[in-house]
Amino acid sequence: MSIYLRQIALVAEKLAPVIDDLKAVFGLEVCFVDKGVAEFGLENSLLPVGTNFIEVVAPIRDNTAGGRYLKRRGGDGGYMVICQCDSHQTQLARRARALSLGIRIAWEHESDAYHVIQLHPADTGGSFFEIDWDAKGEPQGNWGPAGGSGWPAAKRTDVIKAYTAVELQSPDPERLARRWSDITEIALRKDSAGRLELPLANATVRFVEATDGRGEGLGGIDVVVADRKRLLDAAERHGRRVSDNQAMICGVRFYLL
Repeated sequence: MSIYLRQIALVAEKLAPVIDDLKAVFGLEVCFVDKGVAEFGLENSLLPVGTNFIEVVAPIRDNTAGGRYLKRRGGDGGYMVICQCDSHQTQLARRARALSLGIRIAWEHESDAYHVIQLHPADTGGSFFEIDWDAKGEPQGNWGPAGGSGWPAAKRTDVIKAYTAVELQSPDPERLARRWSDITEIALRKDSAGRLELPLANATVRFVEATDGRGEGLGGIDVVVADRKRLLDAAERHGRRVSDNQAMICGVRFYLL
C-alpha cells in the first residue's frame, strides 16, 4: 500500500500575479488549466515540479470555499495536499478509514479513469487532504488533474528540480500529525530537527508549530534547487526573497534545499 504526494494546491486572491512569480522565481511553466474548477467558482493553473505539480486556484465569484479559506487565513496561502494511491483498493481503504474516524467527505467524484476524494479540512485539520486514484497507475506520469499525460512538455528543472516535503502548521502539531497518521495508517517519525513527519512514498508531510500569526494551515514547501543564484536573483527582483534559504510566494514559505 503506497500513497504518493502528487500535487500541492495554493489559493490566491488573484491568479495571475502568483503564476507570474512561480514562473519568474522558479523557472516553471503552466502545463494545464482546468476549466472544470469553475463549478466551484474558481480558476486555476497547474505547473509541473519534477514529476509532481503546484496548482494555484483563485476565486472568480463571491462566497466560494476558496474565498472563505482566504478570509480565515488572512490572505494567500496553502490550500490542499493532494495524494495519489497505488491502487483503487488502497484509496477505498483510506476512504473507509476516514469515515470510521468521523471525517466527512467534502467532495467526491468517480469515473472509470479517476476517483477524487476530498476530506473535509475541519475534520482532518491542517488543510484539505485529497486522496485520489488514477486508473493508469503512473505516480510519475499520467495524472488526471493535470490533463493526462501531456504535461511533461511544460516540465522545467533548470531552477528547481522537485519538492520533497509539505509543511503543515498548527498550535498543536502533535495532535494534527496523529490525525493524519490515523487517516493514512502510516506511522509517524521524527526528522533530524525532532519535528514529526508523515513519510509518504515520495515525500513527507511535516508538522510544525504555528508561529506566524496565521493559525493552522499549509505553510511551507521544501524544494530542491538546481540553480540557487538564478533563483535568488529573480526572487530579489520580485520582492520574494526572504533569505539565501527561503523565498515567499503566495503566502507560502519555500525552503530552498
